Amino acid sequence: MNPITILGVVVVAIVSITSHEAAHGFVADRFGDATARERGRLTLNPLPHIDLFFTILLPLFLVLSGSGFIFGGAKPVPVNVSRLRHPRRDWALVGAAGPGMNLLIALLLTALLSVSTHLGLADTSSSLTEILSVGIFLNALLAVFNLIPIPPLDGSRMMQYFLSGEGLDVYRRLEQFGLLIILGLLFLVPQTQTLLAGAIFGLVELLTTPFGVWTDVEPLLRGLLFR
Repeated sequence: MNPITILGVVVVAIVSITSHEAAHGFVADRFGDATARERGRLTLNPLPHIDLFFTILLPLFLVLSGSGFIFGGAKPVPVNVSRLRHPRRDWALVGAAGPGMNLLIALLLTALLSVSTHLGLADTSSSLTEILSVGIFLNALLAVFNLIPIPPLDGSRMMQYFLSGEGLDVYRRLEQFGLLIILGLLFLVPQTQTLLAGAIFGLVELLTTPFGVWTDVEPLLRGLLFR
């Protein structure tokens, strides 16, 4: 990637990651928990959500290294489940808000790429196409990865809605080991990254095909991320 593309990708990544967290706060606030508002996190301004290592340094290192796997995050938005009006239901909806925001951003980037391409403002070799394509991929990755039902990922918040009793208690206790489980699956079970990549590219295809840009995005992404 050239410097312009790298800078553009970093900006899109920061906005996407921090918007994901802000979405949790907005939905929690809507359902009665004002914790994020009280702590200054109920904003789309990326600065309050940025974590120097997980939001900037780690994704940038992975992009520059051409590892083929991009990972990052922001400071989690605080949510007090006990303040939600309907804790079980609302906690699941708060969890769904982050991936939902990333799907929305991916759709907006896809629409922008389609318009730019049809107006002749971008072609497959332009920095704009590269930035938008990687941005679509990053948001698909954030949506798919966070929907994995392993605590503390967002998918686990949604899964808890369908559990009760002892099963729910055991599931919640997994959270203290969640990060180790996730890292173990990613780096010790080769099939995990293969399955994730398939799901992410499947989602990108689903999003971009109706806009007529899949045939441009797919080879470009594979060339940039898996060379």
